[in-house]
Parts: sequence; structure tokens; C-alpha cells
Amino acid sequence: MKNLWLPFSANRSFHKNPRTLVSADGMYYVEQSGKKILDAVSGLWCVNAGHHRQAIIDAVTEAARTLDYAPAFHVSHPYVDALSEKLMRCLPSHLSSIFLCPSGSDAVETALKIALQYHALQGAPQRTMLIGRHRDYHGATIATTLIGGIDGNRQHVPPLMPSIRHMQSSYDRERDGFSRGLPRKGVECADELERMVARYGRDAIAAVIVEPVAGSTGVLPPPQHYLQRLQEICHTHGILFILDEIITGFGRLGTAFASQAFHLTPDIITFAKALTNGCAPLAGVAVTKKIYDTFMERDMPEHAIEFPHGFTWSTHPLACAAACATLDIYDKEDLFARGQVMSPIWQDALYTLEDIACVIDIRGMGLMHGIELEADAKTPGMRGFHIYRQCFEEEGLLVRVTGDTIALSPSLIIEERHISIIVDTLRRVLKKI
Repeated sequence: MKNLWLPFSANRSFHKNPRTLVSADGMYYVEQSGKKILDAVSGLWCVNAGHHRQAIIDAVTEAARTLDYAPAFHVSHPYVDALSEKLMRCLPSHLSSIFLCPSGSDAVETALKIALQYHALQGAPQRTMLIGRHRDYHGATIATTLIGGIDGNRQHVPPLMPSIRHMQSSYDRERDGFSRGLPRKGVECADELERMVARYGRDAIAAVIVEPVAGSTGVLPPPQHYLQRLQEICHTHGILFILDEIITGFGRLGTAFASQAFHLTPDIITFAKALTNGCAPLAGVAVTKKIYDTFMERDMPEHAIEFPHGFTWSTHPLACAAACATLDIYDKEDLFARGQVMSPIWQDALYTLEDIACVIDIRGMGLMHGIELEADAKTPGMRGFHIYRQCFEEEGLLVRVTGDTIALSPSLIIEERHISIIVDTLRRVLKKI
């Protein structure tokens, strides 16, 4: 294990005391010692149907026997054909076409490239500015790190894309602290985009990308009507509105996608994670008919490539098989609706922790919440990391920690008994601080 370099991890600490998961089933992992670990984060926001689903295992096994790999360039195969049909039944109805990718970062990169090429094809090549938002996370490649708004991720990446700008985060703890669901105040934060249009010119901006609920930065739900106002400004000025649904997609907020929960019609959405229930890497981008037709209805030779972009693993048969089986489980077990039913039970239980001294905010919506802790003045982030280790090593609970915020995103199969264990465990650990 000495050569293993883990992503987004305190590697020196890990190698002193490794944590190794060897199996998983339902709501639980099993650690190398045999101890069960209750999974309160659905792996990494992705195992929405719970672990070890036999239907997914069977689908991947059969795909491996039948078609271990097929290139995505110029050819298709039955697994991706079936997946495209299932996805179009699941996606918001105003979206017409999908482009598949290996990961969420790849999906965001793809969405940005589509946006830039779309405007060029529309006769506006000067529209090159991309606008993100502080505290949003969009991936870990250079472009997605730069369009993302997490300062710690950006500090070692030079500004190789000078046409990127950022709006301020819509979250204000003084104003929004301990809101249940969407904060009531703050819609005016969206008007910053209008001021940016006035400053840079409407014909300079290609696209705006935001997470509906910022996840990796500590779970930040938007103010009421904020996303609708952003979309309105984008559509008024011909700016493409991109929703990064890599975390919120596939039931996290009680609907298939957050755009449906917020009644939005984005021009582009990205999705990944729960598409395969975490079983295999697969992501995608969905676009409107207008965008797709702009690429396809040009006067070009038949052999010409309309969008010179793609990946070796874009339509991997095993990943597509896993996704098909996952979408079938969501449908047959009505898991998105189940998430909606469990959401108020989950939220009510979490808010019983608000009287603990070190807790300075609890926020979220659906099955997606953050518990923010008062940071140690000398070592920000140390308290959160300590909580993570104590939960895992002493209590058998897996949580996600970002800075000094505990992020929680359980599988949609969660039951009330699991909620009780999670909340009771957190109460014990937090009261020790």
C-alpha cells in the first residue's frame, strides 16, 4: 500500500492508519477487520440504490461475457442504444440528445466545449467568457478546477483560461443559517449576473454553470427563486444556462433531476455518479434540440465530424449495462419518490443536533445535508477531519467531510432505523468536542 496515492486525501495520515473497505451490502460497508460501517454518504454521492444490487451485478457480468469493449467512434452497440432510450425517458422533456463520457469532470469539460462551439456556429465566436460561482465544484481537471469556485483547489492552478469569471456564492450563514430547505432570502444574489452582463457585454458571455445545490463545498441550497432568476437572465441575453447535476441527479432531491424539482429548463445539464449506482464510471451531457441541431444541420461533407471530441471509454459496454440496470431499479422500486418520502424524516432528525455547542449551521434539502462546525481558530479543517476519523474508526459510520462541514447524502433505500443510528452517532461524537 506504500505506493498508493489517494485523491483528495490526507495521505500521510492515511498511511499511518489505513482504512480499508473489503465488501458492501445495502446500507453498509465492511472494513478489513470485519467491522460494519454504516454508509451515510452513499459511497461518494453515488450509490443511490444501496450497495450490492444483484440486478446490476448480473447486467455487468453478462455484458463482460458478451461485449467486453466497443469503440465509441463511428459505431454503437446494444447496451448504449438501450441506455440512450432509458435516459431520455428519465431526463427533463425539453432535452433531446445525450453525449456520454467516462466521468463527471469529463462531462463538465464536454458541456463547456459544446457551449463555446455552439456560439461559434451561431455566428458569435466572440462569446468565449464562462461564468461559474464561488464555492461550486465542477471537477478536478484544469478547466473544471478553474471554472469551479473552491479556492483551495484553484490555488496551484495557473489562470490558463483568462475568460473565466465567478459570481459570488448565494450562501450567507448569517442570513441563511439553520434554514430548513431553501433559504427565504437571497434571490437578489442572482442579479450579480445582470451586472456582469452590463460590465462585460452580453455578446461576450458563452455560458453560466452552477450546481443546483452546491455539494462538495458543504451542501449549500440556493435561496428561493434564485435559480429561476439566473435562468431568466441567461435566456434574456442568449447565454447558455448549464446545470451541473452530477450530485443532484437521480433522486437526490426527490425527483430524477434537480431541474425538475426547481421547475427549470436549462440548456445543458451534466450527470454522472448515481447513473450507474457507483458500479462503473459513466457520465453524460444532455442538451436541447436547438443546440444539437446547430451542430448537425450545417452544410458539411458526409464524412465530416460535427463535434471533434470524445473519450476511449465514452460508451463502455459494461458501464452502459450497469446504468441500464440501475435505471430499471430506480423505476421498479420508485426510489425517487421514496427519497421524497424519507426527506422530511431525515431532516427532522438532523435538526435535533442544532443545540450542540459546536454546530453553527445545518442546511440542505432532499437527502442531502450539511452540518457545519465551528472551526478551530488555529487549524481550520482539523475539527472536521477529527470527526471523520472518529466516526469511522470508533463508531462505524462513514461521513463526508469538507473543511469543517459534515456532508451527508445517504442512499435512497435508507430506513428510519438507519437515520436514528446516524443521528445518535453524530450526537455522541459532536458532544465530545
